[in-house]
Amino acid sequence: MFEKKPKSYTDLLGKTNRIVEGTSIEGNIRSQADFRLDGHLVGNFHSNGKIVIGPAGSVKGDIVCKNADIEGFFQGKIQVQEMLNIKGKASIHGEVVCGKLAVEPGAEFSASCVMKSQVKSLAPHDTNQPGTTAQAQ
Repeated sequence: MFEKKPKSYTDLLGKTNRIVEGTSIEGNIRSQADFRLDGHLVGNFHSNGKIVIGPAGSVKGDIVCKNADIEGFFQGKIQVQEMLNIKGKASIHGEVVCGKLAVEPGAEFSASCVMKSQVKSLAPHDTNQPGTTAQAQ
């Protein structure tokens, strides 16, 4: 009467993609799930979930996501709908648009920053909305 549908392999292990240290990717990545990057990406990243850039990870390109934790290197434009956490060993260069921002002591943050209470549209052309602008260098 009640037939259980077997869970998929990704449901059992969680829905986090992972690029390990020593792996380099040139191109764009799109993902619905969370993503951990310990390798190197030269290109753009788009996700409806969270991206974690590990201490050995690096991204040169644009990122659009819901949440982000950065401990490695990032250069480009990042748009985070909710929370951006920048860890103490992180190096950030470029533009930041986020809902909330946390920067640990020791982080290198050379970026223009716009904080918005609700980042609804994450389109790159959406730069004329009211927000708070801060620049640290």
